Amino acid sequence: MNLHVETFGRGPDVVLLHGWGMNGAVWKQTVERLAGEYCLHVVDLPGHGRSPAIEPASLEKWAEALDRAFPLPVHVLGWSLGGELAMQWALSAPQKIRSLSLIASTPCFARRDDWPCAMAADTLAQFSVQLLQDWRGTLKRFIGLQAMGDAAARAVARELTQDLFGHGEPQLAALEKGLEILRDADLRSRVNEIACPTLLQFGDKDMLSPIKAGEWLAATLPHSRLVVHAGAAHAPFLSHPDAFVSAQREFWAGM
Repeated sequence: MNLHVETFGRGPDVVLLHGWGMNGAVWKQTVERLAGEYCLHVVDLPGHGRSPAIEPASLEKWAEALDRAFPLPVHVLGWSLGGELAMQWALSAPQKIRSLSLIASTPCFARRDDWPCAMAADTLAQFSVQLLQDWRGTLKRFIGLQAMGDAAARAVARELTQDLFGHGEPQLAALEKGLEILRDADLRSRVNEIACPTLLQFGDKDMLSPIKAGEWLAATLPHSRLVVHAGAAHAPFLSHPDAFVSAQREFWAGM
């Protein structure tokens, strides 16, 4: 199975991983700002955009596909579900990962009794039901939730909606599996095994990956730095693009 990857620019290799329901088109603003300095490999996750699905779908299987696609060490930048996948890749093939940049991501997206800084399980369950009734509408409602609370909420929601089918329609089965991963995956017990330099970029208005999750990661990952974007929700790379890119440049330059 070959992942769909688009490559832009020249320089150190950076793999960009998008979030659930989206595709690589979400990174176009980031690509425009960084392609003069880095070689950016924009991936469509399995079953999203132009990439075929993987069965059985799991973080482990998706990480294996990434590992096959990129034989040399790379920097990895993952947003939301893409960040959780980046963590899994770093755990399963640490020699491949030069650094991690985790954007509004968390090792566990579903709230647990011992993990309050996450989405309510009921919210994920509702999306699973609604997905089968109206998957396009469900994706658009999820976009609204990602933008909620952001100082630039309308602009962020508009941009994500425009990018939603930028690489074609996602596969319904892959969307269902993606929600199952968001509901079930829990990497908290292994996060402290990630030894590579890690940048955490979070918005203080994020309702899906609350800032408390970023603070937990910063305290748990041995070589991490947390950047908080005031007024940003779940997509700081869209609402605060200049500050976001500046933080990335500073992080990579310091390695």
